[in-house]
Amino acid sequence: MGMMKYRVMLVDDEIASRNILKGTIDWPAFEMEVAGEASNGIEAVNVMEDIHPHILIVDVRMPFMDGIAFSKIVIQRYEKSKIIVLSAYDDFEYARACIGIGVIDYLLKPVVRRELNALLGRIKIDLDHQDFYDEEPELADLHRVIDRIQQYIRKNYRLQELNLVHVSNAFGFNASYLSRRFKAETGKSFVDFLTECRMERAIVLAKKGVPMYLAAQDSGIPDPNYFGKCFKKYTGINYSAYSE
Repeated sequence: MGMMKYRVMLVDDEIASRNILKGTIDWPAFEMEVAGEASNGIEAVNVMEDIHPHILIVDVRMPFMDGIAFSKIVIQRYEKSKIIVLSAYDDFEYARACIGIGVIDYLLKPVVRRELNALLGRIKIDLDHQDFYDEEPELADLHRVIDRIQQYIRKNYRLQELNLVHVSNAFGFNASYLSRRFKAETGKSFVDFLTECRMERAIVLAKKGVPMYLAAQDSGIPDPNYFGKCFKKYTGINYSAYSE
């Protein structure tokens, strides 16, 4: 049996429901295969990097990141991917709201095989009419995204929890991939860019004579000792000398 034409990914924290989906649907009949699984959105973002799924079947309720937050990341990254959201009856209205963000359809759990088959049939017809891309995001797109990430850092550098992992998750990237691309696009490492934003702010505060411990908090490096070292390294002089 050769490789199937379309890759499906199941994202659900219940292994039992993933197994039911795998076992009850005749995937090869739709030229599809279940190529990846994940038990939460954060894990799924990483698996997705490797398999580039054409179709994702996503449970609305999951730990760490709900199905809607995850679907937004997928749509931002892989706009041609088809997302089917599964939800229990209680979440019905919530699932219906997904349609507004670009999710293709939603099904109630427990899933009725006939309904899912009908939906997969429609999706296959749709996919057969597109030539699905199989590469990394276009470089022009990446250029735009890195620009947006730089703006995001300039706006949020005061948050001490802002770091590579935080930003990668916010934009739906794998952290090591983003780190490489950021350096290639900007000529600076992610950490250097973030530190630069923080230190430029610190210089403004130093010139105003703001005490160091307050400047440290306002620059996103609340530990004054570490802040002092970063400032000296960046400007070549001590904060106290600068603020006189």
